[in-house]
Amino acid sequence: MSQKVTVGMSGGVDSSVTAALLIEQGYDVTGVYMKNWTQDLPGMKCPWADDMADAKRVAVQLGIPFKVYDFQTEYRRLVVEYMIDEYSSGRTPNPDIMCNQEVKFKLFLQAALQDGADMIATGHYARIADRSQPAEASSAARLYIPEDKVKDQTYFLYRVTAEALTKTLFPLGIYKKEQVRKIAEKFGLATAHKKDSQGICFVGSVGIRDFLNEFVETTPGNIVDTETNAVVGRHDGAIFYTLGQRHGLEVGGGLPYYVVGKDMEKNEVYVSRNLNNDAMWRDFVELTNIHWIHEAPKDGESVAVRMRHRGKLLPAELRGTTLVMHEAERATTAGQSAVVYRGDEVLGGGIVV
Repeated sequence: MSQKVTVGMSGGVDSSVTAALLIEQGYDVTGVYMKNWTQDLPGMKCPWADDMADAKRVAVQLGIPFKVYDFQTEYRRLVVEYMIDEYSSGRTPNPDIMCNQEVKFKLFLQAALQDGADMIATGHYARIADRSQPAEASSAARLYIPEDKVKDQTYFLYRVTAEALTKTLFPLGIYKKEQVRKIAEKFGLATAHKKDSQGICFVGSVGIRDFLNEFVETTPGNIVDTETNAVVGRHDGAIFYTLGQRHGLEVGGGLPYYVVGKDMEKNEVYVSRNLNNDAMWRDFVELTNIHWIHEAPKDGESVAVRMRHRGKLLPAELRGTTLVMHEAERATTAGQSAVVYRGDEVLGGGIVV
């Protein structure tokens, strides 16, 4: 009897191809659209209805059952409120990481298993187990960088548990994006040429600033040159600025300014024209809310760390809860995630203090 796999279908090409490949491999596939966010924002209509229609259209093409799981209440509480609280505290969170941890690989997984599935699958570019079994889950359930290094999404997956990974398939881990498009064309999928989504997970192409504007009251304040203590401009809310930011300051004249800090209580943003300003560079960071998929790396073990999606893998070592990098990294910001790798394997990581 075929294993039953529930595929999270977002209405995009990646999850559509995921479903098609698993059917081809002999799995009993059901497609599910996760309805996490449906609220329109000024100037931006939430694309959920169109995305759900595209997902259903592909399910019909593939001849598989299609369902909708409604996680709107949980998504607002676990992802949106978390993001708003973090930004309001002056930190820079990653909502996609929290969405994976709390929604896709917890709520969705639990609901699918209760619904009779043996496993779930998503269109993430990542690999489970080893290169000899790229699309198979194993008892080890170790997470690896995919074949497509440009589309690599392991940064967003580091907080997923080993238990969840044992029940998960990532069929796209062995493919490049251009191959996935060709597979979609081969199957004649309705989403074959649909553009990839951008912006906040499930919300649409709205930017962080526009999103936060709807939920947080902000107050204008001073932009201060940290070298001279001179007020060089005004901002429309310290919450919108992050370390290393250059664009959006609207401080004219001379060399560009960069954000080197902010004080949420004083409602001040601090800037400098000096790229070598000490506040811009860190060669070690303290981590909190640390999560290891399996065992933690040994104290002092040589590892690699990625400080942001598509960021370079930087040589480092972990000493307790302190991540020591061999080279200073620019604009490492409180609230962002530091993801730790051993070769191609994702070990886990933590939140930068």
